[in-house]
Amino acid sequence: MNEEILVVDDEPDIRSLISLTLEDEGFLTVQAANAAEARAVITSRPPSCIILDIWMRDSDMDGLEVLSWCQNLYPEVPILMISGHGNIETAVQAIQKGAHDFIEKPFKAERLLLTVRRALQQSRLTRENAELREKSDAPEKVELIGQSAQVKQLRATIEKVAPTSSRILITGPTGSGKEVVARLIHAQSERKDGPFVVAHCARIGAENADTELFGSEMLASGRRIVGLFEQAHRGTLYFDELCDLPLDTQSRLVRAVAEQTFRRVGGTDQVVTDVRIISASSEDLVGAIEAGGLKEDLYYRLGVISMSVPGLAMRREDISLLAEYFVEDSARRLGRPPVKLGDDLLNAMRSYDWPGSVRQLRNVIETILILNEKPEQGVVTLDALPAELLSSPVEGANQILQQSLSLPLREARELFEREYMVSQLQKFEGNISQMAKFIGMERSALHRKLKSLKVETS
Repeated sequence: MNEEILVVDDEPDIRSLISLTLEDEGFLTVQAANAAEARAVITSRPPSCIILDIWMRDSDMDGLEVLSWCQNLYPEVPILMISGHGNIETAVQAIQKGAHDFIEKPFKAERLLLTVRRALQQSRLTRENAELREKSDAPEKVELIGQSAQVKQLRATIEKVAPTSSRILITGPTGSGKEVVARLIHAQSERKDGPFVVAHCARIGAENADTELFGSEMLASGRRIVGLFEQAHRGTLYFDELCDLPLDTQSRLVRAVAEQTFRRVGGTDQVVTDVRIISASSEDLVGAIEAGGLKEDLYYRLGVISMSVPGLAMRREDISLLAEYFVEDSARRLGRPPVKLGDDLLNAMRSYDWPGSVRQLRNVIETILILNEKPEQGVVTLDALPAELLSSPVEGANQILQQSLSLPLREARELFEREYMVSQLQKFEGNISQMAKFIGMERSALHRKLKSLKVETS
């Protein structure tokens, strides 16, 4: 094992502890106390993985700024963010900026090692897949898994819009599968034999945006850079997280999108391209326009057709199908035998809110496969789930308990049952079939129970 891990933290004891833990497992490590030291290491020889603290004293950049800097330079290097002051917002921001994962201090050695191995494994798989795609003419298989009403409607919309040449704007929560939808549109269009090029807007800085998008004819090295628009000629150009584009770039993009012509940096000739534009964002676009983060004219140029991808919490009935698909897919990629997911585990998954949407579910399944190599009788049970999926707010439950203590048993039980049924009905968005399956009742019996408790179902 010759992977080198860069550990960046302003606390010497933390750096030493992490490094010793990794070295005991055969990794090579190098340490940096601040952003300047980290940049010096990264530019001299990119590490296999970076463990990066978010808050650092005596540093000219914080961890999130170093993350963005490194993503622009070496996007293939996985970065794990760590912090002793972590919260959900910080973790989500780090993931959105391209971090592989987020770990809150203090953390156990097993958790650290698992996350590092997963990051390295995903990096290797990504590199190998890219090499295989370059060697193969066959397009990568893309599927939209699920049988919910939302997914069926999404498939129908894809079938309608794919044959057209219209520009499409896709919205939906982070991790919900917006790129999958974009690739399906491309695969079902007349451009399916052309390239599908992804523009990661968060990685396009203002200083190199023109070169990145439109290419360049004048560099010190003397070589010409082919921009993303030319790379996507006769294919599809997909803008991931549109609102992350610099505003100046957005202004220049309006004309290029409308006219499909542009000049390369340093060039004088107009370049004509034939590119279909599909854009996506996890933000409230109207709010982004009002806040000045998105140009209104660009929004209308790109949003000829608007589509919305629901988060996983909005289509809970698909969770079992998705989980089974990810078990098969991850087992094949990891070289592990597939396992069966127990009913108790699937029920717990259906009740979770999935802030990371489908992407989070995939990661959870991969973790289960790694940590449960030989489950008892081949079935993975509830105790295999990560702790965060089993935890839930208790404030509302405590209020109900306090209220029920002043009631006779029969009335207290009826109070609990009613609150429980109302909560489950909201969770499954009125889907009686899915709710009945989760709580373990026949559908007809559930209808009778809801009626007896005077719970409205519509």
